[in-house]
Amino acid sequence: MKETLDHLLHAAAGEKGFSGAVAAQTGDGGLRTLAWGLADRSGERENRYDTKFGIASGCKVFTAVAVLQLVEEGKLTLESTLAECLIEAFPQFDQTITVHQLLTHTSGVPDYFDEAVMEDFEELWKELPMYTVRNLKDFLPLFRDGSMMFTPGERFHYNNAGYILLGLIVEQVSGMRFTDYVEKKVFNRAGMTDSGYWPFDRLPNNTATGYIDEEGGTWRTNVYSLPVQGGSDGGAFTTVPDMHKFWDALLGRRLLGEELTARMLTRHAADKDGDGYGYGVWVDMADGRAERIHVMGYDPGVSFHSAIYPSSGAVFTAVSNKSQGAYPMMEAFEEHLHVMEGT
Repeated sequence: MKETLDHLLHAAAGEKGFSGAVAAQTGDGGLRTLAWGLADRSGERENRYDTKFGIASGCKVFTAVAVLQLVEEGKLTLESTLAECLIEAFPQFDQTITVHQLLTHTSGVPDYFDEAVMEDFEELWKELPMYTVRNLKDFLPLFRDGSMMFTPGERFHYNNAGYILLGLIVEQVSGMRFTDYVEKKVFNRAGMTDSGYWPFDRLPNNTATGYIDEEGGTWRTNVYSLPVQGGSDGGAFTTVPDMHKFWDALLGRRLLGEELTARMLTRHAADKDGDGYGYGVWVDMADGRAERIHVMGYDPGVSFHSAIYPSSGAVFTAVSNKSQGAYPMMEAFEEHLHVMEGT
């Protein structure tokens, strides 16, 4: 079956011009890794299975774990309110917004990048230069004086600003810089030695450059398209093996206890298409059970999908240093799973 999986992945990569890496486990304990394309086009450096890639919003799952760790330690609760958790002033926000609502994108706070109405992430940096955004508080001018979109708890609306607020809560409650907290309490515990929140101007060895392909066959890097350093709503770097270490640590209860792990992976809200959301993860249901629990991220020059399949124990991750490409690779893997399961 390994040859069949390789064939499907190579075919998908060739058809879509995929540039990146994948890691696949089909429930038998073995980890298969593959890579295609160039990490550095100018230097003609190839992507490897252990190349570090940006994962955009895929790292909201790390923020959720950090928050839930503090809940588990009794330092806050899921019903703690914004007013109780932060000394920052948000004059237009409903102060009864809860941690649970922020985690599930049901808070109603104004978003600094509303993916339902905005398409070009680069537009943000016309007013606030991206090279000035190195800390979570640097995002606040983009949304702190905005008006609520709806009453807290009324509905789901995917929200990046809500996860910035969660990161600020982690900083205030823990007394640590958010990125330091995640690297120490999540990455280190999971053995994710090749993951971090590195700034664009200090990237480590073996990191892929993100590329934006343009008409006529030209391209540019994404260095002027994103904040110089990521945070609680996106922007971490990781490898495909490290993401599998993360899922293993999470499911092995090495990051959270059984109760909060289960709550994190439970569907609490859904978007207008019926796609479910837990805490930092999407939860796809079938026959009343979670069929796929996954995270995803898209930025200029970044595409990322990582998923666990509870019924089979399978795990898959695809990450690309192009704006598109990760999802077709996950589709190819799921085609292989369906063949194995005889469906």
